[in-house]
Amino acid sequence: MKSHVREDLVTLPQDAPPWDRFFTVNPLVLVGTREGDGGYDLAPKHAAFPLGWGSFFGFVCTPRHNTYHNVRREGVFTISYPRPTQVVLASLAAAPREDDGSKPALGALGTFPAGEVDGLFVEDAYLYLECALDRVVDDFGENSLICGRILAAHIHQDYLRVSERDDGDLIHASPLLAYLSPGRYATVTESFSFPFPAGFMR
Repeated sequence: MKSHVREDLVTLPQDAPPWDRFFTVNPLVLVGTREGDGGYDLAPKHAAFPLGWGSFFGFVCTPRHNTYHNVRREGVFTISYPRPTQVVLASLAAAPREDDGSKPALGALGTFPAGEVDGLFVEDAYLYLECALDRVVDDFGENSLICGRILAAHIHQDYLRVSERDDGDLIHASPLLAYLSPGRYATVTESFSFPFPAGFMR
């Protein structure tokens, strides 16, 4: 039976995933893992998000990437949320590896060690998470969902919500980085209170 849609809608072909045909708003994070040779890797991910309202965090990866195998082997990973001023540094973390498997571009990223897990954070980010692997869910096509339990969270004091400060003023003074997939980014400085209906509960 043929489906009917409004004239202002374009039905995309099903022979390819739809995601490159429009923009979506996503975070951009840097996932830190320990390599098999004892070094460390940082990889940008935009399909990354809290898993529910508790202390769980997940990101999408693929077994084609070292990040996937590093997390499986080591059982831990770190998350750094970069600021808008760090978008070039975040891009460097996506630089291809050399023939020997190294990523020289990572040398341009200032880092410091995590406290609870064996991993690194990126200097001057605004939010940091230390995670233990909870589970890996494979077979989303070529991708997998890596789920972690948050062991520790750290936030720069300029980004911390406090009752004495308006949330809109906070975001204006301390902007957020948004990745507009595919291939663009934005700086978020303006925000508005969401009009939740009376009696709304999450």
